[in-house]
Amino acid sequence: MEVDEAEFFNRLLDYRNILYLCHRNADPDAVSSAFALSESIGGTIGLVDGCNRVAAVLIERLGIEVVDKPNPADYSFVVVVDTSTKAQLNDLELTRYCVIDHHTTTALTENAEFYLHRNSTSTVEIVYDILKAMGAPINRRVGIGMLTGIVTDTGHFKHASADTFRTVSKIIGDSGVEYGEVLDLMAGTPQDISMRIAILKAASRVELDRVQDMLIASSHVSSFGGSASSMLISIGADIAFVGTAKGENVRISARAKRDAVSAGVNLGQLMEDVSNEYSGTGGGHSGAAGIDVIGDMKEVLDKCRERTKKILEASLGETSKETSFDDIKEFENE
Repeated sequence: MEVDEAEFFNRLLDYRNILYLCHRNADPDAVSSAFALSESIGGTIGLVDGCNRVAAVLIERLGIEVVDKPNPADYSFVVVVDTSTKAQLNDLELTRYCVIDHHTTTALTENAEFYLHRNSTSTVEIVYDILKAMGAPINRRVGIGMLTGIVTDTGHFKHASADTFRTVSKIIGDSGVEYGEVLDLMAGTPQDISMRIAILKAASRVELDRVQDMLIASSHVSSFGGSASSMLISIGADIAFVGTAKGENVRISARAKRDAVSAGVNLGQLMEDVSNEYSGTGGGHSGAAGIDVIGDMKEVLDKCRERTKKILEASLGETSKETSFDDIKEFENE
């Protein structure tokens, strides 16, 4: 059953031992959302399978207490935070739970006792509305966490909306946190040498497709697929797909620029459609999404590329063509 912010808060008051469960490799949006709720309502923050680098810095700097790989059975109720598929929870068994999420598609709501889903640019923005509905104060630690969650989930505001900026302004006003503090925290995040190697390998293996002036890049690495796909966008791709595989388990991380989204590419829907063909799970945002399936990585990557090309061809009216690094000079001369 879908509820509003006030009802979500009121229902949680019925429980005394709550677990706020974050998806694997939890990001600042998930961790900060869970932290804000736990500070206001009480409960434990759980990480299914670790967190990313920025979230790790956030946890250390703010002194956030977390439990790694918690057992949901040890808690009276579970609040699944910023998570759209069971695969993101490593298929953890859940009994009594609710969901708070902002992704385009959220399959976990089907068996939830209740849920709060909004099509916002971050889960933090939904949590902020909950805190305001319950009249809860936002202290400096919560404010820093919430702002970091919004900044990272919007790609430093590249995917922000007018509502995003309104919420950021309110959090700054309520908490007294300066935006520069958040930037300083993020700038202090250490760069992992393994991630840097993976990003360079992804760039060296890239395959390109072109539809008019839109470039679709695909590649593969053994880890850090999300970082690699973001990197391909930053160096010139309009849409990027990066695959990682462990045996038959395939993960595809996808990113898209705003112009590609405006041209009709909705990665959250595309990833969900592709994952259904492999009985897997997938979803996310229009500009950032992923899937987890069983299959051949190259086949799945090719399917993502082909579907994207068809969307762009229908929108832009031109047949796509494959390209290579040898063609880049030709592009520059056009």
